[in-house]
Amino acid sequence: MGKGSDNIRYAQMKTVAGEYIPEVDIEYPVDDSASRVVKVRYDGREVEALDEHYSYLDDSFSFKIQHLINRIGMRLFLVPMNRLRYGLRIKGRENLKPFRRQFRSGAITVCNHVYRWDLVSVLTATGMHETFFPILADHMRGKDAWFMRYAGGVPVPETRSGMRAFNQAFDAYHERGKWIHVFPEATSWRFYKPVRSFKKGAFTMAYRYGLPVIPCVISYRERTGIYSLWAKDEPLVTLNVGTPIFPDLSKPRKAETERILKETHAQMVSMAGITHNPWPAEWTEAGEL
Repeated sequence: MGKGSDNIRYAQMKTVAGEYIPEVDIEYPVDDSASRVVKVRYDGREVEALDEHYSYLDDSFSFKIQHLINRIGMRLFLVPMNRLRYGLRIKGRENLKPFRRQFRSGAITVCNHVYRWDLVSVLTATGMHETFFPILADHMRGKDAWFMRYAGGVPVPETRSGMRAFNQAFDAYHERGKWIHVFPEATSWRFYKPVRSFKKGAFTMAYRYGLPVIPCVISYRERTGIYSLWAKDEPLVTLNVGTPIFPDLSKPRKAETERILKETHAQMVSMAGITHNPWPAEWTEAGEL
């Protein structure tokens, strides 16, 4: 197998019999589950400062038009391209049917962050709801900036003073019944098998807004048949949808946030076919090697 499978975390991982593990030639970190592996493709663009003056909630006519164009393009091009290139399959969609009424006020989806179109997979599985999601500030300076921004990406502020405006933007999106997506692993590790440790942001939002968390996880399949004619160094993907986890607002915020985080992580580990996951559920400074 590739370099990734020689990683100490892979050596610690155990999976169910027959679970496919991609062969990749990537040196994954072993001590920091949120460190950057996939580099942003910078194009030298200048962007406004991501401080308290940035439009985290953009209600301009220009934004609405470009956001609509992006959503239409995603449906017409990226969704079919995702199925063609990665053979996307969706499992567990039936887990959402009993909760349709509860989703009328929105929901928070979470997923492992493992390839370029993982968000497209989540949206395809959950109904293409209008969704807004935090993105790292560097993405606003990269070649994918237009797509990320007008797909619903809201950059995380680079100053403490900007956090209030950032939080107010998500308050407004929630009040409008929009869905929220968060990658709790924070950064993308291409075709990584274990489920990494989580930051708390998604689960703090779930408690703050009283919204259910929908766990999703991407697992992999061997590239065979017609799919073996292209992208031979990449696996096929399956998007697994879990059972929504609802916050109990009668319980203390800290305890409920931790419960939702741990239950979400456990569901994702199980759906990924992992019986022993090498990362702890919650991110720690030391990485708990």
